[in-house]
Amino acid sequence: MRTMDIIGFIVKLFLSPQVFAPIVFPGLLTALVVLLIIIWAERKIAARIQMRVGPLYVTRHLGGVLQMLADGTRYMFQEFIVPETADRIPFIVAPILALTLAILPFAFIPSAPGFSPISSPLTLPAVLAVISAIPISVLLMGWASNNKFSIQGAVREAFMSLGYEVPLFISAISMSILYGTMSLEEMVTKQFIPGLILNPIAAFTFLVSMIMSAGKLPFDIVEGEQEIVAGPYVEYTGIIFGIGMGLAYLKLYALSLIYTIIFLSGWEPLPKLLYDIYPGIAGIFLFVKAFLLMLFIVFLRSVYGRYRLDQALKIGWRVYFVMSIVSLILSLGVRVILNV
Repeated sequence: MRTMDIIGFIVKLFLSPQVFAPIVFPGLLTALVVLLIIIWAERKIAARIQMRVGPLYVTRHLGGVLQMLADGTRYMFQEFIVPETADRIPFIVAPILALTLAILPFAFIPSAPGFSPISSPLTLPAVLAVISAIPISVLLMGWASNNKFSIQGAVREAFMSLGYEVPLFISAISMSILYGTMSLEEMVTKQFIPGLILNPIAAFTFLVSMIMSAGKLPFDIVEGEQEIVAGPYVEYTGIIFGIGMGLAYLKLYALSLIYTIIFLSGWEPLPKLLYDIYPGIAGIFLFVKAFLLMLFIVFLRSVYGRYRLDQALKIGWRVYFVMSIVSLILSLGVRVILNV
């Protein structure tokens, strides 16, 4: 086999959906870039609204980028310490498991027509099932640390998952009933009207539930810096602590892509000719929508205070669970009226 044939085979393999999507876009590499940009944006937005001197004025002529570089350097080179009282093997394995589960959803999320690494009629429940398993690894991190703050944070994660997972699943299922499919790619093609308009109740319920799932304000109860320091991550140092901090943003990125596909028509309404010529345009359009949604969610940090755990659980079950059931009924009604 000639050298050019080998190079051509490698390039073709790399650009195939099975490799390119989970590794490059919307997968790991893009997720890391998004993580850096969204953390920077969150700090700058909060600094602007709340007049925080550090993020607003430090290296202002560079946009505060040096703070991000300093934090990243510290995480990379800080020593990773396993406490003497910790359960060593779960303490090390749990963050790796959590990171794996946070990246795995990108293997099911389509970024363009026909560009999905795992093509299946059940991509929606597959993605939600993987995301719902992440709290188990966080619970393991807190338990293995053998620290009272870590255990409290882990218990909070377990309780919070009870408050948001049911409304999240029901609101997603209500849209799958409306579209008549559980395939994320088919949901885009069947959105002659954006899901946000067809079922605004499901859209709002899913939005709040995904904020709770990602642990962003006003639902950052698991970490609760003023109460339990950093929750399940308090005993972690270095790059492993960085992984723990990044979990929320990876979940937020994955859920934002799903929200964009289900409720905001994904890569539509681009003319079909455009993404037939170059599928990357569809991916860029999808990414821009999801990123704007993420900016809105991190903006909430600046204007809302944190809920207590009991308040979050009450609102989850008394309000959003009921709303998710209503959204299910609404989807059935719309489907009957439109005769689809």
